[in-house]
Amino acid sequence: MTIRVGVADDQPLVLAGLRTMVGFAADLELVGEAADGAEAVELARRERPDVLLMDVRMPRLDGIEATRRITGAPETSGVRVLILTTFELDEYVYAALRAGASGFLLKDSRPEELFAAIRVVAAGDALLAPRVTRRLIEEFAHRPEPTGLGPASLDPLTEREREVLALVARGLSNAEVAERLVVSAATAKTHVSRIMTKLQARDRAQLVMLAYESGLVAPGSV
Repeated sequence: MTIRVGVADDQPLVLAGLRTMVGFAADLELVGEAADGAEAVELARRERPDVLLMDVRMPRLDGIEATRRITGAPETSGVRVLILTTFELDEYVYAALRAGASGFLLKDSRPEELFAAIRVVAAGDALLAPRVTRRLIEEFAHRPEPTGLGPASLDPLTEREREVLALVARGLSNAEVAERLVVSAATAKTHVSRIMTKLQARDRAQLVMLAYESGLVAPGSV
């Protein structure tokens, strides 16, 4: 199955590099490029890529607002946004995740890391670059913005599903959740899928935010 990829960055050299890298992977197809956030929104509307690589700092419309418009519009809600950032704990990453981004990747990542990130984000199975996942989750949890969420927002979940959600929020993969709960990987995946359906979450990034903002998981918990 070919994954359709869009790229948005205001630096021509970065665009050229991403274009070249995407071209190396047989299962990836570049369907469009954008030089700013406004163009990124139009690209999403026009091409409906499976994954859109999005820079944060761009003219006219920044990557955060572009992400919010893309994920919030019914016609482009299926586009998964993967944020590209220069710093591991860039302050803009938190806002991007709240805007609906499915995850983020460092710009100095190796080609194979980029390919893997695109594939897992397209499948809805990833949140963040592996080497900073848990660090970023903890930092994110220490910087909550006011939300209307509370414990009641998780009422649709069973006790087992709450347990699974808490593990997902701590950065565990499906395989790690399965190992922790002594169940099969298929069972863990089923639990995660049901949780996403019940909470109307588009991906694991939203599950993590819901877990923290509802109070199910507290910053620093293990």
